[in-house]
Amino acid sequence: MPLDKWSAVDDYINASVVRPDEALEAALRATAEAGMPPIAVSAAQGKLLAILARMIGATRVLEIGTLGAYSTIWLARALPAASAGGKLISLEIDPKHADVARKNLVNAGVDATAEVRVGPALETLPALQSEGPFDMTFIDADKVNIPAYFDWAVKLGRPGSIIVVDNVVRDGKLIDESTTDPNVEGVRRLHEALSSDGRVTATTIQTVGSKGYDGFTVALVNPAGNPAG
Repeated sequence: MPLDKWSAVDDYINASVVRPDEALEAALRATAEAGMPPIAVSAAQGKLLAILARMIGATRVLEIGTLGAYSTIWLARALPAASAGGKLISLEIDPKHADVARKNLVNAGVDATAEVRVGPALETLPALQSEGPFDMTFIDADKVNIPAYFDWAVKLGRPGSIIVVDNVVRDGKLIDESTTDPNVEGVRRLHEALSSDGRVTATTIQTVGSKGYDGFTVALVNPAGNPAG
């Protein structure tokens, strides 16, 4: 089906199941007005992240890649209040993006739960070792470093925690063995590593919708010494 049909189905799902939300819409508007790219997850994908967090009873969530905090808001709302131990740490490399994100978090009323930290993730991740373990990690950052981000997500997680990696199919380019695109190379290296990584049980799901043709990887951190397929 063409993209316009996929988008129309997304619109139907958003209106009937996800339902409009002013704070989330405002976050998207603020992100666009700041000149940031329209690459946040879709509304349906955001709600899926929130459902996953609630399914596992997450209290601590790590997000790698904040942008305008659209997905951050979805995830933060799925957590207990900060007074009850809910905490989300989102890592963002761009200080301007972080400023927009923080304002969006305040507007959505989740700034007590969600915190944005600025800097290259591979430099800020090691400092989180004393703040875990995290029940869930959402990775939506540059694809070149995806394998390294995933490795940190496992280290900072716990048995039973989940990891979600966005944008891993890339319009089907995932299967292009001859690619020289560093983003595609990054997601291919992730899948090659997952094929023999006994620390996790993982799968990748293809998706279509208003964001085009892509997909996401979901991984479950296995109990130590008890790897699964």
